[in-house]
Amino acid sequence: MSDGMKVSVLYGVHDVRTETRPVPEPGPDEVLVRVTAVGACGSDVHYYEHGRIGDFVVKQPLVLGHEPSGVVVANGSRARLHEAGQRVALEPGVSCSRCAQCKAGRYNLCPEMRFFGTPPIDGAFCEYVALREDFAHPIPDALSDEAAGLLEPLSVGVWANRKARVAPGSRVLITGAGPIGLVATQTARAFGASEVLVTDVNARRLAVARELGATGTLDVSRESLSESAFEPDVLLECSGVPAVASGAIRKLGRAGRAVLVGMGGDEIPLPLAHVQNSEIEVTGTFRYANIWPTAIALAAGGEVDLDRLVTHRFGLDEVEQALTIASRDDSVIKAVVVPRHG
Repeated sequence: MSDGMKVSVLYGVHDVRTETRPVPEPGPDEVLVRVTAVGACGSDVHYYEHGRIGDFVVKQPLVLGHEPSGVVVANGSRARLHEAGQRVALEPGVSCSRCAQCKAGRYNLCPEMRFFGTPPIDGAFCEYVALREDFAHPIPDALSDEAAGLLEPLSVGVWANRKARVAPGSRVLITGAGPIGLVATQTARAFGASEVLVTDVNARRLAVARELGATGTLDVSRESLSESAFEPDVLLECSGVPAVASGAIRKLGRAGRAVLVGMGGDEIPLPLAHVQNSEIEVTGTFRYANIWPTAIALAAGGEVDLDRLVTHRFGLDEVEQALTIASRDDSVIKAVVVPRHG
């Protein structure tokens, strides 16, 4: 291992540069991980396009990427959980472990969270990262490096299904057939949902949704959801489009549960009369907590196929292409950055 590593850095809107930085030294409770694959997420694209997401603003050069897998190459002085050579999936948000939210098990809501690729915390579009050892999860040989990286979006899907209390017999509506919608679909079926209807405007993605377990799909560019006879008891809103969320909530039956997963507009029109008269539960989600063991089990056991989501691969010198490919190719589901180590 050399003293320097290749890093892809966002300097501003539409300004990505490849440079060399020192390999990080792991802290006492950290492991040093050689990155093997990193998924490109919609939030990475948003930072590239706009330089901010809500209150998180890129004010200094930032390394994006928060869906990494890798191999442990060194341990900090107190780190004992992993041996060198252990393949791991990296949970990219390290909490303080001291605040009220952490102590209640809701560490995803920790106000001191340090999350990869979220200003000002650097992410994993690089050759090596250091991370607290308990956030580096061992993975079995059954998982590829790319699938291990996509355990991060899978954890989002698992968290959403748990928040919605999806169980055997649930009838689930999933709006949006992007990567999160597709992992949410597979998780819902794994949790026992008897019917899963997925909506989108992209016919190719809807075909993949059917392949991965959706019992029905609806191309809402051709047919209206409001005219569908399907009445779900659970909504997993993964599109982030306010009008889509509002219309989907209207489809929920009595005592239905709506979980808002996709990040889009700051506000949605809420059909209040329907929410009140039918006692609809509406909640949001923010990342996940204590989910990774379940996500690993689902993927390793074959109940969720993460490799099927990978449609494009790029090197560290091609991160900008990974962030813009969706605007040029509507067949994209998930682009993955694969560092090429010297």
